Amino acid sequence: MADAKSLTVPKGATGVLVFADGSAVFGRGFGAVGEAVGELCFNTSITGYQEIMTDPSYAGQIINFTFPHIGNVGTNLDDVEADSPHALGCIVRQDVTEPSNFRNVEPFDQWMKENGRIGLAGVDTRALTRMIRVKGAPNVVIAYDPEGRFDLAALAQKAAGWPGLEGMDLAIEVTGQESRQWKDGIWRLGFGYGVGEAGDERPHVVAIDYGAKNNIFRNLVKAGARVTVLPANASFEQVMEQKPDGLFLSNGPGDPAATGEYAVPVIRKALEADLSIFGICLGHQLLGLAVGAKTVKMHQGHRGANHPVKRLEDGLVEITSMNHGFAVDADTLPANAKPTHVSLFDGSNCGIELTDRKAFSVQYHPEASPGPQDSFYLFQRFVEGLK
Repeated sequence: MADAKSLTVPKGATGVLVFADGSAVFGRGFGAVGEAVGELCFNTSITGYQEIMTDPSYAGQIINFTFPHIGNVGTNLDDVEADSPHALGCIVRQDVTEPSNFRNVEPFDQWMKENGRIGLAGVDTRALTRMIRVKGAPNVVIAYDPEGRFDLAALAQKAAGWPGLEGMDLAIEVTGQESRQWKDGIWRLGFGYGVGEAGDERPHVVAIDYGAKNNIFRNLVKAGARVTVLPANASFEQVMEQKPDGLFLSNGPGDPAATGEYAVPVIRKALEADLSIFGICLGHQLLGLAVGAKTVKMHQGHRGANHPVKRLEDGLVEITSMNHGFAVDADTLPANAKPTHVSLFDGSNCGIELTDRKAFSVQYHPEASPGPQDSFYLFQRFVEGLK
């Protein structure tokens, strides 16, 4: 990396990553032409890049993939977690090749272009990962121009002027705007998602969508629930109008303290009403805030499909998928919030359970199933407890 003020664009470079301090990394652009500013993070997953790009929790972020072969299986209509991508762009080591998978519908670089997402290839992604681990997640601009024309100083200024994720409420930007009944079941090869079992006798879960992954709702259905999804800013009265048996708090992007301005009062009223609650990721952090704990911005965050989490009850270790840049500060948990899970990477809190209410939450993503079934019991536990 070198100072943008003293740099000229290398011959053949059509993409660039520019940092707020003026340094830059050059490569080959793909996907959509343009530029985007956000936080640079790294993801250690070796599969699931389409799910990752469409996860609403990645709003405002640019993903540096540590696995070198991203895009080699193409894209399809099933491996998405939302209607459109939410990550701003991605950085990969190798050029995107022709897809080689029987489920492919469209090459990854074409999918990126059609969805307005910028890619950068030919970069030492491991070096970027080491930099993030040492210095933390930086603010950057990713840009692609087929002619290699970049105003590096202006891009650096744009990166420096971006306020960052801390204090930013992004849940309100990615949430669904209307209430809806969730119908899909889980995906099966040869059948697709299908329709979940019907029946009003099934426990009714109201899920608040702070930027939810669709597979969470599918797993709730698989566990035996019927699901109604409400927007992030739904009031307690709107929740109770649905006559729920339980309340689910979804994952989502941004700073939980900012989202908590409108979410926490609703959760506190739900706790006072003794409603059963289950939270995942941002939902976990919001439950922590609701009982009086604090959340903190992490140095590098947790993002990948290989994170070991220890269950404190019996010492069992679950292999989990994670995607978060904020965490519940375990030292601020009140006496009635019992830690249930802990990260074996850095010791951060990964789960709580209230001792005086029917509420629990986890920081990781049990619906992603990298274990592959290590954590499905959480959905079963929640839904069974509603019957």
